[in-house]
Amino acid sequence: MKISEFSVKNYQFTLVVFLGILSIGIFSLLNMPRGEDPEFSSPQFGVTVIYPGASPKDVEELVADVVEKRLNELDNMNRVRSTIVDGAAIFQVEYDFEVNPEEKYQEVVREMNAVRKDLPADVLDVRIERYQPDGVNIYQFALVSENLPYNKLEKYADDFEKRLEKVSALKNIKSWGFPKRKISVELNLSKLAQDKIPLNRVLGAIQSENVNIPGGSINLSSKKFNVKTSGNYKDIDEIKNTIVFSNGTKIVLLRDIAEVKYAYEDESHKTRLNGHRSVFVTACQKFGQNIIKVRSQADPIVEEFRKTLPPSVDLVKVFDQAESVQKRLARFAKDFAIAILLVLITLLPLGSRASLVVMISIPLSLAIGLALLYALGFTINQLSIVGMIVALGILVDDSIVVVENIERFIRKGIPKKQAAIEATSQISVAVIGCTILLIFAFLPVANLPEAAGKFIRSLPMAVSVTVFASMIVALTIVPFLSSVLLKNHENPEGNFILRGMKKLISATYGKLMTWCLKHPKTTLALSVAVFAGVMFMAKLFLGFSLFPTSEKPMFLVNVSTPVGTNLQTTDNVVRFVETELKKVPEIKNIAANIGRGNPRIYYNIIGGPEVENSGQLFVLLEDMETKDKKEIINQLRDKFMNYPNAKIEVKDFEQGPPLEAPLAYRIFGNNLDSLKKEAGRVEKTLADQPGTIYVENPLKVQPTDFRTIINREKAGLLGVNISDIDRVVRLGVAGINIGTFREEGQTDDYNINVSIPRSNTKQDLSVFDNIFVNNVMGTAIPLKQLVEVKFETSPTQIRHFNKERYVTITAFLKSGFNTAVVNQELIKKLDKFKFSKGFSYKVAGEAENAEKSFGGLGVIIMITVFGMIAILILEFGNFKSTLIVLSVIPLGIVGAILGLLIAGETLGFTSIIGFIALIGIEIKNSLLLVDFTNQLREEGMGLDEAIHEAGEVRFVPILLTSFTAIGGMLPLVLEYSDLYSPLAIVLIGGITSSTLLARLVTPVMYKLLPPKVIVKVQS
Repeated sequence: MKISEFSVKNYQFTLVVFLGILSIGIFSLLNMPRGEDPEFSSPQFGVTVIYPGASPKDVEELVADVVEKRLNELDNMNRVRSTIVDGAAIFQVEYDFEVNPEEKYQEVVREMNAVRKDLPADVLDVRIERYQPDGVNIYQFALVSENLPYNKLEKYADDFEKRLEKVSALKNIKSWGFPKRKISVELNLSKLAQDKIPLNRVLGAIQSENVNIPGGSINLSSKKFNVKTSGNYKDIDEIKNTIVFSNGTKIVLLRDIAEVKYAYEDESHKTRLNGHRSVFVTACQKFGQNIIKVRSQADPIVEEFRKTLPPSVDLVKVFDQAESVQKRLARFAKDFAIAILLVLITLLPLGSRASLVVMISIPLSLAIGLALLYALGFTINQLSIVGMIVALGILVDDSIVVVENIERFIRKGIPKKQAAIEATSQISVAVIGCTILLIFAFLPVANLPEAAGKFIRSLPMAVSVTVFASMIVALTIVPFLSSVLLKNHENPEGNFILRGMKKLISATYGKLMTWCLKHPKTTLALSVAVFAGVMFMAKLFLGFSLFPTSEKPMFLVNVSTPVGTNLQTTDNVVRFVETELKKVPEIKNIAANIGRGNPRIYYNIIGGPEVENSGQLFVLLEDMETKDKKEIINQLRDKFMNYPNAKIEVKDFEQGPPLEAPLAYRIFGNNLDSLKKEAGRVEKTLADQPGTIYVENPLKVQPTDFRTIINREKAGLLGVNISDIDRVVRLGVAGINIGTFREEGQTDDYNINVSIPRSNTKQDLSVFDNIFVNNVMGTAIPLKQLVEVKFETSPTQIRHFNKERYVTITAFLKSGFNTAVVNQELIKKLDKFKFSKGFSYKVAGEAENAEKSFGGLGVIIMITVFGMIAILILEFGNFKSTLIVLSVIPLGIVGAILGLLIAGETLGFTSIIGFIALIGIEIKNSLLLVDFTNQLREEGMGLDEAIHEAGEVRFVPILLTSFTAIGGMLPLVLEYSDLYSPLAIVLIGGITSSTLLARLVTPVMYKLLPPKVIVKVQS
């Protein structure tokens, strides 16, 4: 081939070019962003609307229906899922995955700002969150103090936030765990009634005084002057001196009828670290940053801030993702070193000089691969590194084949330079075809749809670009190095290792191939029988599990108490859990959150709503093996299983897209009473299924609420507006926020909350005896004369899926049970259900994720298959050779399945990727054999002789490439990982069976279907 000839004859140019490429590769390695997981944006967003004190039905009517109507009208909207609970509505907004996430985020923000005016005035907050990896906190700190007031802790947290903001690579720096301050206006209702001051008059006075209306500007001579008006409140005394009433002779100030003071908002959640009172400070990392460099910038700031803290406050680093990344990178570096050593050992039959040529090709190929990855916008993360390790076993294939062929030519007595050019030219077309086929094999993996596809993409891309680089190196730098470094062998048969290998091949493989060629039909029948038997075993024993659990030494403990339970009771349960966790010596940190979830520290875990009957503990362990972590989790599950009057769930983190639970079933229907009944039936089915734990039915228990029933006739006769009654109830129970206040020179806004005096953090039933409501004349009428307070049950939560009511029944599995098997058993039972009219169910959970992850593969696989066939036809010019090459595929699948069964693995996301990649590797080896057989026949050799010759000659490089591939991936199995070890097991098993079986079946197929070749005229 011309490029090889050019590289050999212009070696100075070749050398300079590749030194330059090596430099670019090293630069890429040093400057590429580093992180634990791949970085990608997703057009999925969370919208949370906080409406304190409202029941789920009220939130559904006043908030959810309004927001859903607006969101569902947006273009490219896939689905809107809503969860409506006490005091909040949480919306999960999912667009079609191919749209621009940034544009759609701005669209959601714009629409929520527009819809805000249609929501109740008492809505406390509207939060919009992006579901993407850069929203994960890489740091979680705790400021721990048992006695320092919250306002002081808040100031230290604010100071810490400002210091961390100096690290430009950090964003979303927040503090959690302390109640916000407010301006409390506690009205004396007796004085209001005595002076006949309407409540609306007071509220209106405060609101009108707190408005900043620009005065405009006026011209005076040649100057223009802006006119400043009174503006909003500057300090708390201005609020106290607000004029709320005047009758011409008497002025009533706010301080005359209310106590105005600084206070705290109602405590909605608490945070502790290892049982001690604390507040959390978290920080995220921006896109495209190197987490190791970020840590080197942040650590000095953390230590400097620590020195400013008083003895009563301790700063603790709860979670640092950089530690995990550093450990993982160190582990991969070790794997890489072992892989290179094993590859080097497998190259010994080539001889030291030939091995050196192949070894030089490794850093060059990796350097080009890294440069291409960097240019394509990928980062160094756990999956791209795994891709590099997988590629390590494959990238030397081209170099081995080329060097072995050059060596063969040199052993024939051809001069080195001529041998390098002619041998490379002979095999170059096959090498190019092999590489393109291998890249085509990874095409489906690189184009998987949805979040799972984007998550895994850096792995196949790392393999593809590195293998492509290895082809360039094999056709350019390898011939040049071979022409310089290789030497004539004393023995034309090669060194003693190669001679021994050839004798072994001739004594075993040669004789076995002779028998197979004499009995071709029997050989094929046996191979089909082996394939069928293994597939039958797979159907019986090989389970399916989409993504494994996380390998990080951490897990969550979720606590939920009966609906309606207050914060203090939930806290008592969380304290019990803390006490039990402290008894486990391997536990490093316990971050307890009561009334909300832990800040987000894992890419697919999204925080839940702030409700008083739930808590979450984030548990960080000392560094340990995954199996040891699972053992601790199982022990804790047994311990917490039967805690009275609360549910305590110990859950591991899961890999892959967000998942509500491995087993999940959506029940659709609009009638809430019937929906509760159907949900109960499905829940019982899940609970009775062997292997299920933590069966969750959100409609199982309905909370009891107080309902105020207004005597509308009486209210009308007394001249009282219904809206005034609702407003005064709100005022008495929760208070009304009527604006915000900021002290002059400060940056924090405080809500101005108008309420009546309270003796406790929460009002009791006596509040209804102490509230008055004004009629149109200003007369104060006791509320209890107009309303009757009754108990009423209401739904725990209401869920909508694209505006349709539904409930999801979920369950987790005990260790040792397979999700796919249990799911199929449950589907059979649910299909026999007779649901009420208008009700139906749909499978969700892991089964839905699998459908989304592999659902769009059909077209890509068709393109890949036809692309491979087209390349093979272009390579050989006939269908027979193509069919012979493709016949090898089932034989690799045999070893891959046996490998999974022996290792006790299930068929999962990464193992499926392994199967797809295996096809390319198998075809690559088979192509070399068929191509060489065709070449020998073209030179005039007979059919059987050509098959024998090609089989024995090509068996050496095929065996060597197989050994190097296995050696390169062996560390991925030895350093076991639930995520990528199944991929390596599939490749090792498949390459092994393909090397042993296909080298017999391919010659047999060639004999049965000999392609037509044109014999070249010999000069």
